[in-house]
This record gives sequence, C-alpha cells and structure tokens, in this order.
Amino acid sequence: MSTFTLNDLARIVATRAHSGDPGSYTAKLMAKGVSKCAQKLGEEAVETAIAAVEGDRDGVASEAADLLYHLCVLLEASNVPLDEVMEKLAGRTGQTGLEEKASRKAE
Repeated sequence: MSTFTLNDLARIVATRAHSGDPGSYTAKLMAKGVSKCAQKLGEEAVETAIAAVEGDRDGVASEAADLLYHLCVLLEASNVPLDEVMEKLAGRTGQTGLEEKASRKAE
C-alpha cells in the first residue's frame, strides 16, 4: 500500500505551479488559467467514467490518478486549499448523503 497522499500531491502541485519552470507541465497549465485547468479536469473525469463503463480496471486507476492531479491543479488555480475541501467532506460525514444533498438545496 502506498504512503503517498492527496496532501502530498497538492503540495507538489503547489510547488510546481509557482515554480516558473518552463519544463513543468503544471506550471504551463497554470499559466493558461482557470478555464484551461477546468477543461482538463472535465476531460479526465469523462475519461475516468468511460474506463469504468468499459470495465477497464487499470484504466480507471490510471485515469483517476490523472483526475486527482487535475483536481489539485484546479484547486491551486482557484486558490482553494485542499484542506478546505477536506473540511467540507468531514462536515458531511455526520449525515447521510441524501440528507446532505437536501440541505444544500435549502442554501
């Protein structure tokens, strides 16, 4: 089992995003702005879903890795720390998913 965490990934993305390194894909993607980062996240989400529908277990794992990476890039581009996302998730664990979803409609 890997000890690599989503927090590790977010830290790496943050470092590379602001590195100015012309050889960094993350830096290049960030330079293109939030819209491009969001587009890439959407593409990876679709590719992950397609792999799942096709029953491609390895493909799902690979595409999910890309999806998590692009999510971290979009969070960084949007100035939303991963910890803030995790706090939102933690706050939802005290109720069922259906209760949580219903509560969002009231907001």
